[in-house]
Amino acid sequence: MAKVAIVMGSDSDMPVMSKAADFLDQMGIDYEMTIISAHREPDIFFEWAKGAEERGVKVIIAGAGKAAHLPGMCAALFQMPVIGIPMKTSDLGGVDSLYSIVQMPSGIPVATVAINGGQNAGILAAKILATSDAELLAKLKDFSKEMKDSVVEKDARLKEVGYRNY
Repeated sequence: MAKVAIVMGSDSDMPVMSKAADFLDQMGIDYEMTIISAHREPDIFFEWAKGAEERGVKVIIAGAGKAAHLPGMCAALFQMPVIGIPMKTSDLGGVDSLYSIVQMPSGIPVATVAINGGQNAGILAAKILATSDAELLAKLKDFSKEMKDSVVEKDARLKEVGYRNY
């Protein structure tokens, strides 16, 4: 059973959404991924979102651009956490998407990551699931240590070779 549902409004969102999927794969978290347009096929979207809990979904990651209604509509229909990823658009650079997702009405929250923040959405979904999964929490702690070790190694290299040879 998928614990996370990744949904996007268009296949053009795939490069960003795949980063969330890659992180979930890294952590061994089952997920489903789908393309649904809340505007172009509302009947299919409503059925999908209303059935997520029954399918075992605990967190939805929803990416959307421009008007960016998909994450908010997920949050309106799904009573567990929804993480919104605003997509960078050619028109307004993703600021329109960011504002649409973070400016949800009271009572319908959407946790929102940075514009094109696919990996952070995957990490946040994992952290939410880790609140009740000690094995997953250990994997996240290992991931954090790997990030720290990487920075320490880069600093040591800088000190060894200097910035001109870095």
